[in-house]
Amino acid sequence: MAPKSFSFPGIFPALLASSLALLLLPTPIIAVHDYHDALRKSILFFEGQRSGKLPPDQRVKWRRDSALRDGSTAGVDLTGGYYDAGDNVKFGFPMAFTTTLLAWSIIDFGRNMGPELKNAVKAVKWSTDYLLKATAKPGVVYVQVGDAYSDHSCWERPEDMDTLRTVYKIDNAHPGS
Repeated sequence: MAPKSFSFPGIFPALLASSLALLLLPTPIIAVHDYHDALRKSILFFEGQRSGKLPPDQRVKWRRDSALRDGSTAGVDLTGGYYDAGDNVKFGFPMAFTTTLLAWSIIDFGRNMGPELKNAVKAVKWSTDYLLKATAKPGVVYVQVGDAYSDHSCWERPEDMDTLRTVYKIDNAHPGS
């Protein structure tokens, strides 16, 4: 049996195609992440969500005081705290959870936060000051300010809200979990 002859023109397209495929494969990119900038922006986000009378050192300059009558329909001061989910409602339980995790991150990683540590501590204090107001009356927990349904029907900046906001509480007569 005679050996088969090698046909260069027949193999050339296959070699060319596989060589080009190897050249066109994406090369791995080594990314460099700026975690200090990510932390700064994360803490800055909290400042953008603040409700109430803003402090002089507020870094988000386009935000102004808002919701200065929160709680007045229930005869309590519920100013302060944070808005939730990009709307103007304040939900106590998600705020308490977020505050807990932020405080925990300060405990575990505060030594690595650099200049953002003081801003992270201020973010926790902003929330805990509000949460203390929401739990100041024995046997009552104010869990929400603002009505999610009506709030989602009216998109406006928190600074422009001019209606009294509904206050929701948990007590013996109004159980909740």
